Amino acid sequence: MSRIGKQQLAVPANTTVDFTNGVFTVKGPLGTLSKVFTLDTIEVSIKDNVVSFTPKTDTPFSRALWGTYASHVKNMIAGVNAPYVKKLILEGVGFKSDVKGQELNLALGFSHPVIVSIPEGLTITAEKNNLTVTGIDKELVGAFTAKVRALKKPEPYKGKGFRYSDEVIRRKAGKKTA
Repeated sequence: MSRIGKQQLAVPANTTVDFTNGVFTVKGPLGTLSKVFTLDTIEVSIKDNVVSFTPKTDTPFSRALWGTYASHVKNMIAGVNAPYVKKLILEGVGFKSDVKGQELNLALGFSHPVIVSIPEGLTITAEKNNLTVTGIDKELVGAFTAKVRALKKPEPYKGKGFRYSDEVIRRKAGKKTA
């Protein structure tokens, strides 16, 4: 039994949800999100602004998707009401970041500047090597932030590179001098 899947999700007053032909759509004050779900494994019911999920069969696959679908819908409902925010901090001498239009320009110590295109639906601000990624889709915000962080992960000796704002980098001792 899925503890997450058994929970019934309450829909806020200013949000509408719809499930037709395997497409779950959530509309809220910040925008609209939609996701495709398979129809043959999980049954979705919407009654009196409450969303509930029940598996159609008792297979390991349907039990796995039960909680997953509930989590996706919960994140969609939360995202259209309050945006998701992730913050990255860029540390290192000469490392720079700035936003120009729909592109993120990064100077990461390579021989060339790194240019990353910003996906539609995300807002990025760059202030003094602090990147703030904001959007209503939790998956998109997390995936883009992880993609940018992977360009220059923090190294353990000086801590240079991208790190999350709440991440702690374990430092290693350098060479010992005699």
